Amino acid sequence: MLLCGKSLVNNFFKYKRKVFSNILVSSRRYKATIQQPKILFFGTDNFSLPSLKKLHLNNFDVSVVTSFKSPANCVRSYAEQQKLALYRWPISEEQCAAYELGVVVSFGHLIPLHIINALSRGIINVHASLLPRWRGAAPIMYAIMEGDAKTGITIMKIAPHQFDIGPILAQREMPIRSDIYMPELHSALSHLGADLLVDTVNNLDERLLNASPQNNADATYAPKITSKITEVRWSQQTSMELFARYRALYGFKNLTTSFLGKAVQLLELKPLEIQLPTSTVLAPGSFYFHRLRKSLMIGCAQETQLEVLQLRVEGKKPMSAHDFNNGFLKRAQSLQFTQNKLVNC
Repeated sequence: MLLCGKSLVNNFFKYKRKVFSNILVSSRRYKATIQQPKILFFGTDNFSLPSLKKLHLNNFDVSVVTSFKSPANCVRSYAEQQKLALYRWPISEEQCAAYELGVVVSFGHLIPLHIINALSRGIINVHASLLPRWRGAAPIMYAIMEGDAKTGITIMKIAPHQFDIGPILAQREMPIRSDIYMPELHSALSHLGADLLVDTVNNLDERLLNASPQNNADATYAPKITSKITEVRWSQQTSMELFARYRALYGFKNLTTSFLGKAVQLLELKPLEIQLPTSTVLAPGSFYFHRLRKSLMIGCAQETQLEVLQLRVEGKKPMSAHDFNNGFLKRAQSLQFTQNKLVNC
């Protein structure tokens, strides 16, 4: 009887554990079903890619919409490698029917209202700034160029007809080092954005419920970068301002000026780190070759100076400041950079 009783007790607890385990698994599955909507991902570039990877590696059901124009599209390549469903932009409402949530990361196209409405839970966007600061196409570059002390990621809900105006679901900040270059900040923000995106989708109902509208009065704008931004105005910009612009555009465009009627691109530069005698203060745009430092010293606004180590003259290959001195300066009658002549070097 005692053995029989023990067996009954053991069987009871085994049964209880099994039932509890099944309830727990079912609960987790139910929770996962609620928190993980079928996602249609819109992206095109290496800022988009970490977000797509993070969603895929966290077992979200994700399909991809992208442009097929560029053969170097890393988002398309990843989708093909991982055998994710892939759609060519533009898409139709019918193609959206199987999905609940859209996710836009560095897509470059305005999503029309009929596509937004085709997704039952709308479309959210990963934007590389602390909105409403730096709405637009180039927020990372403008944050560096304007000397911001911090930036971050904003997850917002897409609104029709205009970029970056929707209500904010989540934000996360990060500092901007005074010596950081655009590619490093771009990479850091892309991974920060991927982490915040997964956290937001996992808590989507709560984030949508608590979304806050943007204050349009605080908005600043970061429009698409054009060649106008590369132009150096020696009498208006200090060496630190030019260095910030150089770091902001690094790897994308070069600062430009003109010398003896030829366009010049400044390829490697930095603000002057040594204190020169007051007798050597240069007028804006004036320069000389510093033999010991093997660099060009150029006058900027507010009696500051810029040091240029490498440049490219229109029609020539990149050259060091030393080679520029030997090839151009020794026979030049004027040592003055002038208003830009924007020509591809």
